Amino acid sequence: MSGRWTTLVLRELMGGPLGFSELRERLPELSAKVLSQRLRELRERGLLSVERRRGFPVRTRYTLTGGGRALRPLLIELYATGEALLTAGPSAAGRPQARTRSTEA
Repeated sequence: MSGRWTTLVLRELMGGPLGFSELRERLPELSAKVLSQRLRELRERGLLSVERRRGFPVRTRYTLTGGGRALRPLLIELYATGEALLTAGPSAAGRPQARTRSTEA
């Protein structure tokens, strides 16, 4: 799941199949080029399937595979951790853990 925007593409597809234009509408800051790259990478990793419907223009729908849907708990935890770090503030994220020293007699 490397690459900027990958988790957001996965998040959007967790709700069900979407077309390219729908993904662009939901992620407006994401360029068409990068979206195409992320979709191709997810497909190559077996996390995404592509359905092309005949007609003009050709309609393409992207759907998560079982492997893609299996990432849901991971994404939920990732977003929850990010939210907790944001609410804790910058000092909590960069603060080193306190160390305890055991004393021996």
